[in-house]
Amino acid sequence: MSEGKLLNDRYQLLEPQGKGGMATVYRARDKMLERDVAIKLLRDDYSEDDSFRERFRQEARAAANLSHPNIVTVHDFGYDVGKLFIVMEFVPGSDLKTLIRQRGRVSIKDAIFLMVQACAGIGYAHRAGLVHCDVKPHNFLVTPDRRLKVTDFGIARALSTIKHDEYSDVVWGSPQYFSPEQATGGAPSPASDVYSLGVILYELLSGTLPFVAPTPEELARLHMTATPVLLSEYIPDIPPALEQIVAKVLSKEPSRRYRTADQFGRVLETFGSRPSPSIPVSRPISVPVSTPPPSIPEPAPDPKPAPLTQNNIPAYQQIPVKENPSSFAYEELPPYDPPLDIDWATVGLAFLALILAGGLIPFWMWVYYLYNPPMG
Repeated sequence: MSEGKLLNDRYQLLEPQGKGGMATVYRARDKMLERDVAIKLLRDDYSEDDSFRERFRQEARAAANLSHPNIVTVHDFGYDVGKLFIVMEFVPGSDLKTLIRQRGRVSIKDAIFLMVQACAGIGYAHRAGLVHCDVKPHNFLVTPDRRLKVTDFGIARALSTIKHDEYSDVVWGSPQYFSPEQATGGAPSPASDVYSLGVILYELLSGTLPFVAPTPEELARLHMTATPVLLSEYIPDIPPALEQIVAKVLSKEPSRRYRTADQFGRVLETFGSRPSPSIPVSRPISVPVSTPPPSIPEPAPDPKPAPLTQNNIPAYQQIPVKENPSSFAYEELPPYDPPLDIDWATVGLAFLALILAGGLIPFWMWVYYLYNPPMG
């Protein structure tokens, strides 16, 4: 497709942004709304398949209903010049896979910051009943201000309907990020997306994938049977709790992982809000305590799914870190002496009654002697 081509008499292609096994992405101009957009043109063999076109339209409509700051917005989709295309929000920056290739491993703080955003976007889709099916860093766009946005919901779900023996690893994506159940051709679930998120977190922290093999078949076998190298082999000072969190989401059985990306995101954010164990904390009072072994935090149950609206976009709340009471020295206070509480109204009434009673005594004595004069 040449630059300058006008699709549906509305979208003018400006310049290519990237090309993959299933589509080519262009920066384009929406002539009607006068704004830049991203247009993904699918391969000819997909565009010519009537059943796939219908499935693509259904999934594009579902993806267009997702409105979240960590999801690339779908504006439109269509068919022109013999090609299916989808019109999306234009996101400046680069995909996460490119950043990993450029930088290698990232710090724990940066990895958690990015993954919490990814979990927020994918978790929002999970609560709407949508599974991404192809979670990988190629589908995470990172802006210059480090905002992460997940893309390709509709296309990935439409491709998931193709028979397993009809797609290749080039078209379907990167089998390095497949869950074990996907590697065997099973139906993906929210827990499958969580596994793929765990692979990405492992790659961010270590700078390498948990499994590497020359063929997709060997990769599938490793995902189903092998145990990845411990992160502590790459990062000796990694917190044990974080290492166990990653091991949990890379479990072979979906039931042993966090069930949704929302749960995974909450665990990561809670971990990220803890003070770094490498920073010494001054303690005026030293209280010896026994340190329990690190354990994997369990998240709260997922909230009941709610209809998608602009007003119910989930936003993780920072969890305040409470200071240890033993780190403070308390000053001994004098004994508490409560103030004297006097009911002056009652005292006044009693005093008045006393005066009246004292004045009546001579009166009754006079009355008595009036009727009973003394004998003289």
